[in-house]
Order: sequence, then C-alpha cells, then structure tokens
Amino acid sequence: MEKKDTCPLCDRPFGKGVQMHHLIPKSQGGKETIPLHPICHRKLHALFNEKELARNYATVEALRDQIEIKRFTAWLRGKPPDFYRKTAPQGGKRRRK
Repeated sequence: MEKKDTCPLCDRPFGKGVQMHHLIPKSQGGKETIPLHPICHRKLHALFNEKELARNYATVEALRDQIEIKRFTAWLRGKPPDFYRKTAPQGGKRRRK
C-alpha cells in the first residue's frame, strides 16, 4: 500500500518539491498521474522515451523492477527529501564546460 506522503518510485518522504508523472504519457493517451520527486521524474524521462513508458513502464511496479531504476533508487536511499542533482545524459556522456 502506497503512502501519499512518500514517492512511489523511491519510497522516500516528499519534501517541498513534487511533480506529477503520467504513467502513460499524455501523447500516448494517458490520464492517470502519480506524484514523484523532481529528481525521480527527471530520471524516468532521461531513461525512457514516451513510447517505452507507455508500452513497458505504465505501472509503478514495472518502473521499480527496471534495473536502472533499482540502481538509481538505491543511490537515493538515505538522501534528504528535497535532494536534487542534475540528471546526467544517458550513456555516461557528460557535457564539458
């Protein structure tokens, strides 16, 4: 049973920042939303395109079972509710300044 005061993806309590995520993207006909930490929301959209989200990750359980999300939520464990770090581009590529 999910608690309304915790993020369903990482299971940490919410702080001041909460963003709504469409489990099936609006562009794919989705309407249902769930609250997420901003860092969790950005991670999902950094990892998956809208078709992948709709086809393969339309439930919290499917998202949580994905290996990259498991690694990400393990890394987040113990961090404060409003912790935020810019999401790195996929493939380990980082922009040089």
